[in-house]
Amino acid sequence: MEQRRVTDFFARRRPGPRIVLPKLACRTPSPARPALRAPDSATSGSRKRARPPAAPGRDQARPPARRRLRLSADAVSSPSSPEAPDIPACPSLGQKIKKSTPAADQPPQLTSSQNQDTISELASCLQRARELGARVRVLKSSAQDAGESCTPEAKGRPEEPCGEKAPAYQRFHALAQPGPPGLVLPYKYQVLAEMFRSMDTIVGMLHNRSETPTFAKVQRGVQDMMRRRFEERNVGQIKTVYPASYCFRQERGVPTFKDGVKRSDYQLTIEPLLEQEADGAAPQLTASRLLQRRQIFSQKLVEHVKEHHKAFLASLRPPMVVPEDQLTRWHPRFNVDEVPDIEPAVLPQPPATEKLTTAQEVLARARSLMSPRMEKALSQLALRSAEPSSPGPPRPALPDTPPATPPAASPSALKGVSQDLLERVRAKEAQKQLAQMTRCPEQEQRLQRLERLPELARVLRSVFVSERKPALSMEVACARMVGSCRTAMSPGEMEKHLLLLSELLPDWLSLHHIRTDTYVKLDKAADLASITARLARQARAEEGL
Repeated sequence: MEQRRVTDFFARRRPGPRIVLPKLACRTPSPARPALRAPDSATSGSRKRARPPAAPGRDQARPPARRRLRLSADAVSSPSSPEAPDIPACPSLGQKIKKSTPAADQPPQLTSSQNQDTISELASCLQRARELGARVRVLKSSAQDAGESCTPEAKGRPEEPCGEKAPAYQRFHALAQPGPPGLVLPYKYQVLAEMFRSMDTIVGMLHNRSETPTFAKVQRGVQDMMRRRFEERNVGQIKTVYPASYCFRQERGVPTFKDGVKRSDYQLTIEPLLEQEADGAAPQLTASRLLQRRQIFSQKLVEHVKEHHKAFLASLRPPMVVPEDQLTRWHPRFNVDEVPDIEPAVLPQPPATEKLTTAQEVLARARSLMSPRMEKALSQLALRSAEPSSPGPPRPALPDTPPATPPAASPSALKGVSQDLLERVRAKEAQKQLAQMTRCPEQEQRLQRLERLPELARVLRSVFVSERKPALSMEVACARMVGSCRTAMSPGEMEKHLLLLSELLPDWLSLHHIRTDTYVKLDKAADLASITARLARQARAEEGL
């Protein structure tokens, strides 16, 4: 190994008399390898220091560190870069080729073992490059197949832009509702119900003070209340859901206070349909009537969703039939938020008034009121306007939206399974789902408590063991369990769980009423595993499994 001398560099660069230091030989020459000749530039009179000779076993000097950076094999094999097959798999392939090539001024002195090593390395690098190229081609073909399968033609419907996709809080609104699941309305239906409430409020205010409610007034009030756009389409949807709520007419002569609307223009008026009072007075939209109409509208929305739910149940395999009066929740696989929008009803439109747009029509209408000279001028103008004008560019026809096609059935993955077994499993699942959809809220609460009882039984036994008492008061036991249970519950709710536990296992947990207090007594010698197993069996039995 050769050591570079820093003092020699400064001696050569310093002005003044040059001091030539003798060069120490730090290497022992190998008899098996001829000594390398120093380049001719070292003996020249240049001030640049000569490059030291290369290390033994290397024909070329090592490149600088900035040029030694190469992509690793993992980066080359990445499918994201399309030029992966063109890049050699081994980053040091070029260096190895250079190393294996002798210099021009030196004779080749490679042994047979070195030749075999170099050939084997080149063969392995070539095999690696071929494998990576095949892998990239496979990935490209799979990506093209996936892109073709996602095209709008394959799906049978036009591709919607990403901007028109509904946000997640609308698409999964039913899943985020608090409380036990029930007959939850879709997000768009709840927005429509809120629009009806706001519209009913504005119309009631205008009607009670004997002012004619017009759509312009109602639209401005509803948009101020909801901070949402309210258009005639929403009014048509309200008419479709609750047709007996309003009477719509096109009237003119309604006083307005806007510069853009004339009194002679037709306006859409909204009149609430109310029952006549007993004393013959004019009906008023009171708070009780507003609440009643709001409940009727919500019930009609639920009935509208039930129709889609009924069609979904009929499309199942096997089909299910649930009485509407016993339905308490939707089917687990029924996506409530994908229910289609309500089709808006047709609202009254202003009558078409005759408008004179051409000189021929004006001439025909006022021929008797004009002088012959003016009649002649109008005739010439009518002839000039009747000449065929240059045809304008045809307007492109909008493509019709194809009807939504039902999704194709996925290929069956149950090949080889008995058909009788599949029918029994499907019938059992349908029975379970039917029980879930017709379960009342009291039964739902009882089932939720039964699911928590095995854990509460373990917590209650640990409380009695830590307290070292044969009996505890109900207040103390509930307070200890509320602090030890993972589920956040109030002491009153915990007391209901203990009462249910004593009802199901009277031999393990007993309640004793002494004066004004209730004491809980527990059998510590009982096997806790058998207790939890009994509770789990009871929960499955009541659930209908």
